[in-house]
Amino acid sequence: MVPGKRRALSLEKASGQLRNAAERVKAGIRVKVEHPFRAIKCQFGFTKAWYRGLAKNTARLQTLFTLSNL
Repeated sequence: MVPGKRRALSLEKASGQLRNAAERVKAGIRVKVEHPFRAIKCQFGFTKAWYRGLAKNTARLQTLFTLSNL
């Protein structure tokens, strides 16, 4: 949900509280998922997809994800 719509939720109503809680859960998951991609893009310079072939691109990405976990 975009921040403007989330701010407009009425927190006095039960439905507003439920939607706000759901957005918080989704944001927490999104942070955990997007962090490795940021590390690969910033630290290893993988900002542009090169046309090397599917096998080479897959091997490169798997190597970069492995290195980012170390």
